Amino acid sequence: MYDFRIESDSKAELYRQLNQAADSLTEGEPDAIANMSNIAALLWESLPDLNWAGFYRNVDGELVLGPFQGRAACIRIPFGKGVCGAAAATRTPQCVEDVHAFPGHIACDSASASELVVPIVHHGELIGVLDLDSPRTARFDADDVSGCVELVRILAPRLASVEMKSAKR
Repeated sequence: MYDFRIESDSKAELYRQLNQAADSLTEGEPDAIANMSNIAALLWESLPDLNWAGFYRNVDGELVLGPFQGRAACIRIPFGKGVCGAAAATRTPQCVEDVHAFPGHIACDSASASELVVPIVHHGELIGVLDLDSPRTARFDADDVSGCVELVRILAPRLASVEMKSAKR
């Protein structure tokens, strides 16, 4: 049983603890879906003011819903559409203070007010995106971006291994 107590007044320390826990949870586990599931649960439990935390996977050039915590979500998102699609198309993190002002925003959950999406890239290949939504405007900042970029750096090889093997079959 895992029982991570991730608490801190400092975002830098919170993400240090969160990323250490994520590293421990996924170390040695080759199954990408299991790893994404545990990380979605860890993020949901550890980060305040979220209404959605999870993953979209790159399946044949389209983002397809992966493991998550929160309300039911959009199943497929084309590259370039919405915040997730923008992150996938540009391969750059998208930190959006007000999703209602984002051109082409896809409202999977009307309660979402801000969003952070970080692309997951391994050896030049887009595996998918990490997506965090909040009901609070301007919930995410540069500390969240850097913490999630580090998280994705840890996860990318652990999410790519099975996905790449499955594609070769």
